[in-house]
Amino acid sequence: MASINKVILIGNLGRDPEVRYTPNGNAICNISVATTRNWKDKTSGDKVEETEWHRVVFYDRLAEIAGEYLKKGRPVYVEGRLKTRKWQDKDGKDVYTTEVIADQMQLLGGREGMGGDSDGGYDQGGGGRGESRAAPAARSAPPASRPAPTKPAPKSSTGFDDMDDDIPF
Repeated sequence: MASINKVILIGNLGRDPEVRYTPNGNAICNISVATTRNWKDKTSGDKVEETEWHRVVFYDRLAEIAGEYLKKGRPVYVEGRLKTRKWQDKDGKDVYTTEVIADQMQLLGGREGMGGDSDGGYDQGGGGRGESRAAPAARSAPPASRPAPTKPAPKSSTGFDDMDDDIPF
């Protein structure tokens, strides 16, 4: 049976990104993303808010881009996979942390406080540490002028007039 490990987050950065480099020059960027869930309590009727914090790690070129463009408080879209790491602290006790290893990132919100073009999306192929291909997302062309609306054709009584002839089966 196949399995899937995929995470999609839309939230706000809790702090500025931390970028560091491995001895062989690979970039690693850590961020913290807050997601908030709102609902109404059934018993009291009060609005309840729950914020969850997520550790996100970017590698290679995507890490450099995240470090350059992301700032505390900015909204961001992140796509990746979960990974749990284990290490021992100074007392020899096992410590675990679960992180999102990001392979795609999209800057959200306006351009305020940004130094350059900020509405691009970034994708790192290979699912994380592999190749470091980063490319802006495709942008839609400006809307072309539309022709004046015309009077719609009369509908037949069968209701089959708007069916597409290209049936996929």
